[in-house]
Amino acid sequence: MTDKKIRLGLISALQEEQTGLIEQMQRKNSIRRGMRDYSAGSLWGIDCVCVLSRMGKVAAAATVATLIERFDVTHIVFTGVAGSAAQQVRVGDIVLADNLVQHDMDARPLAPRFEIPLTGISTFAADASLSAVLGQAAHDFLAQDWIDAIESRDQLAFRLKMPRLHRGLVASGDEFITSADKIFALNLALPEVLAVEMEGAAVAQVCFEFGIPFAVIRTISDNANESAGIDFNSFLERVAQRYAFNIVKRMCAGLCMQNSR
Repeated sequence: MTDKKIRLGLISALQEEQTGLIEQMQRKNSIRRGMRDYSAGSLWGIDCVCVLSRMGKVAAAATVATLIERFDVTHIVFTGVAGSAAQQVRVGDIVLADNLVQHDMDARPLAPRFEIPLTGISTFAADASLSAVLGQAAHDFLAQDWIDAIESRDQLAFRLKMPRLHRGLVASGDEFITSADKIFALNLALPEVLAVEMEGAAVAQVCFEFGIPFAVIRTISDNANESAGIDFNSFLERVAQRYAFNIVKRMCAGLCMQNSR
C-alpha cells in the first residue's frame, strides 16, 4: 500500500452487487460519464467513488480508465459474483484473486495463448497489500457475520454450508459460461483456475498499465455449468449483495486503520 491517502474506486458489474453501498455514502455527489453514474463520497471513513461498470471486459476497462483519469482514484476494488471452475470451490464460497487471466485471449501465432500482445504478460497479479486487507475482511465476514447476514431460508435454498475463502487464479472472458465441457477444457488449459467471470482481468490490465493497485473479490453464485442460470437473480438479491455490503464495510474499516497510521 502506498503512503498516499486512499481514494478508492469501487466497481461492480450489476446493481445488486452494490445495493446499499451508495445509500450508505456520506457527502455523496454523483456525476454521469460515458453512460455511467459515478457516486463520490465517504464510505465508512474512506474517500470512495462507486460505479456500476456493466458486464464484460470492454465495459469494465472503460470504467476503470475513467475512474483513474477523471476521478483520480488511488486504488481499485472490484466486487461481484463468479462461477466456480474448481471442484473445491462451492456456491457461497468467496474467491479472492491473486492473479487474473483473460481466458478468451488468443492471438496465436502473434503471441502465445492467453498472452496480451505487446506486453509479454498473460496473468496480472493483484496488489498484495490491498488484497490482504480485503482478504481479512472476507475472512472476518465468514467467521463472524455470515450466519446472521444470510437468512436461514436462503442458506437452505442455495445449499450454503460453512462457506470458505479461496485465493488464486481467476479467469475472465466475454462469455457467461454455462457448459461443463467448457469448464473442463478451461481446466486443461489453466489447471489452477478457481473461478470464471467477465470483468476482472480487464480491470487488472488497465490498472497494471496505469500503475494503480487493485484487488478483485468474487462470491461464487453457480458452478458455471448447465444450471448456472437457475435462480441467478435470486442469489444476487438474497446472498451476493449481503456478502458485498458486509465485506466492503469491513474492508473500509481496515483501510481506515492503515490511513491513520
